[in-house]
Amino acid sequence: VQAAFLQPGISLPSRAGSQLQGSPVVPRQSRRRKSVAIAYEAGQGDGAEPRRARWEPPRWREQLQRIRQMRSGRDAPVDEMGVHRCYDTSAPPEVMRYQVLLALMLSSQTKDQVTSAAMLRLRRRGLTVDSVLQMDEESLGQIIYPVGFWRNKVKYIKQTTAILKHKYGGDIPSTVEELVQLPGVGPKMAHLAMHIAWDSVAGIAVDTHVHRISNRLQWVKKETKNPEQTRVALEEWLPRDLWKEINWLLVGFGQQTCLPVNPRCSQCLNQDICPAAKRL
Repeated sequence: VQAAFLQPGISLPSRAGSQLQGSPVVPRQSRRRKSVAIAYEAGQGDGAEPRRARWEPPRWREQLQRIRQMRSGRDAPVDEMGVHRCYDTSAPPEVMRYQVLLALMLSSQTKDQVTSAAMLRLRRRGLTVDSVLQMDEESLGQIIYPVGFWRNKVKYIKQTTAILKHKYGGDIPSTVEELVQLPGVGPKMAHLAMHIAWDSVAGIAVDTHVHRISNRLQWVKKETKNPEQTRVALEEWLPRDLWKEINWLLVGFGQQTCLPVNPRCSQCLNQDICPAAKRL
């Protein structure tokens, strides 16, 4: 999966009152409907007992700083063609937010270059909730092809757009819980939509790059099986002020250096302190 990121300092206008407020912790899992756990700041409420010293990986700050150094050029595909570059910055805020969500839906199992090209074709047709609702599925499919699983995405986009029109007045939901209820929208997309569209931190956006690299660096206490497990594991120890940045850093790092197959360990500044480098 090629993920889009929120480059530090880039955000969309927020709707008044849309930000998540301090509230009881949402259950991590619901058997009746799709949901994700949302983490909040520690110490909310009166009489809260102090937490025990939390686990954190050794030398992670040094590893993080070296990754920042390797990513300083901002020249990975995600930097140049990620979701933050796919929406029309001159459009009304609700249209920009809708375009962010569509770009995220298209990006699943798709390279950033392909997603960016598909979004450009859509925008040339006037990419709004109404324009997509008026478009038949065959035409929509021809425009977004060859994004991964484009046939399924045509159905999800049409279904989600109809929900946005009738339930949210043409805007997108402003909470993770509501976003993941939309057809074709998973936790990673929901967290990135919160970061980019609403400038709100509800959790860490974890794609296959973040999942892979977190396990290679042993930034998880024990090996995780999927991106959702990795998200939960990272949120248990990673300082909240890094939650936005970590996706951007690791996605580009995974595209350029820490590749899925044949990682370029000889070019990595973390070669001497990466647990996986000795085995690869």
